[in-house]
Amino acid sequence: MAILPIVKYPDKRLKTKSQKVWEFDENLHTLLNDMYETMIATNGIGLAAIQVAKPICALIITLPREDGEQYEEDKLEIINPTLINATGASLYQEGCLSVPGFYEEIERFAEVSVAYQNRFGEEKVLKADGLLAIAIQHEMDHLNGVLFVDKLPLLRRKKFEKELKRIQKEQKSSQTN
Repeated sequence: MAILPIVKYPDKRLKTKSQKVWEFDENLHTLLNDMYETMIATNGIGLAAIQVAKPICALIITLPREDGEQYEEDKLEIINPTLINATGASLYQEGCLSVPGFYEEIERFAEVSVAYQNRFGEEKVLKADGLLAIAIQHEMDHLNGVLFVDKLPLLRRKKFEKELKRIQKEQKSSQTN
């Protein structure tokens, strides 16, 4: 398994709409395994394939248990997801491996049902609420080229952009010193 480089905002590849997966083969399995290693190594709870420069409809999620640890047997691999039901509203402080260091409160559905395929192409349905519902929606947004910062109200979005420019400028000046 390998740790893959994560595509960071404002890289235009993050705006790419991912393509449906048709081949449930060893290449897909290797990618999913590498995505899991990458997500764990970077302290994430979810990762979409587009975040590792693979524009396919695949994502993984592994929520921490009560002890704060993530276990591989809890890993969800969700291929070609389709939202079939969504109800309620929930606010959650979200972050993103592609937008490191930024956290914003985002409104999402409180409960979702998703039809998807597993790594072998078998069709499944998952009903989720709480953090799992939030994570599924966040990662599914990535598959459509949408980042959580795209959901911010205009004033908060401008504040985010200003802060990002300041951080990038600081990083450039520290690299030249």
